[in-house]
Amino acid sequence: MGASSTATATTPSSTLSPSILKRILLSYTYVAIWIFLSFTVIVYNKYILDRKMYNWPYPISLTLIHMGFCSSIAILLVRIFQVVDLPSSMSPRLYLSSVVPIGALYSLSLWLSNSAYIYLSVSFIQMLKALMPVAVYSIGVLFRKDSFKSSTMANMLTISFGVAVAAYGEAKFDTWGVFLQLGAVAFEATRLVLIQILLTSKGINLNPITSLYYVAPCCFLFLLIPWVTVELPSLKENSSFHFDYFIFGTNSFCAFALNLAVFLLVGKTSALTMNVAGVVKDWLLIAFSWSVIKDTVTPVNLFGYGLAFLGVAYYNHSKLQGLREREAQRRAEEADDEESGRLLGQREGDGTTRRNESQG
Repeated sequence: MGASSTATATTPSSTLSPSILKRILLSYTYVAIWIFLSFTVIVYNKYILDRKMYNWPYPISLTLIHMGFCSSIAILLVRIFQVVDLPSSMSPRLYLSSVVPIGALYSLSLWLSNSAYIYLSVSFIQMLKALMPVAVYSIGVLFRKDSFKSSTMANMLTISFGVAVAAYGEAKFDTWGVFLQLGAVAFEATRLVLIQILLTSKGINLNPITSLYYVAPCCFLFLLIPWVTVELPSLKENSSFHFDYFIFGTNSFCAFALNLAVFLLVGKTSALTMNVAGVVKDWLLIAFSWSVIKDTVTPVNLFGYGLAFLGVAYYNHSKLQGLREREAQRRAEEADDEESGRLLGQREGDGTTRRNESQG
């Protein structure tokens, strides 16, 4: 009897409540949507740019189409349909000093990363992207947004070593392609750090729609300069090309949807969740690149990326531990403040009681 009653009593506590279960399912749904869209955009861009597939090797033009599409949709959503409100603190001076540099870095990052798909395999590009935490941390230390820690730097060196081993084992290594991808990583890391310095520190938080509203037109204008000088003459000579509205329309829509998915994932979960999901996405892309696109993935590739993966996993784990420690410290401080307020209120109440008794 006693055992059965105890089991009955503990059964409800071992089951998840509907609200918690719903939250978990939604989190996994957001992760799945982001992985799917990110996966789709990467493979779609590779398909368009690769000379052996769709054979349209114009990365600036492709990025220009994306930015033009995103700018148009963002302006419609903000100005016509008024889906979101613009931050009142965004002045012309702040736009020029903060948004324009971020837009310039974003255009360079997109240009170089799309260019790399012409020279490198999808799998190897994902391996090189493992250097992103190294770049973000190094630039953060340089701009004094992060404090230098020998343990963190040792972890960064482990990631770098793993990527170097993966590069050594790459069957179709292309120096120019690696240079383009590393440049894209450097520009993107600098952009992420500058967002913290120029916008977040000033209390300006932009969601993807307002981000695209401000940044996409800026990127479009920046990309026009190299496009006119580098790719436009070649496009004029290529008279056989006819603009495929279905291919470029669906590709641009996927790129726009990916920006919204980033907001959905980070807003409903956390940036750390996106980092962890990014590791899963990279492994899926490597498997897809090897099995479907038939890119060569060597054992040395996998060993090197495995080392880098362990370093990135440890880095994400350290960040999670840091977030938990800060959250615990914040709760402890709130509890201390509540306790201090309670004691102060009790003392004031005791003093009032004594004064009433003396007057009586």
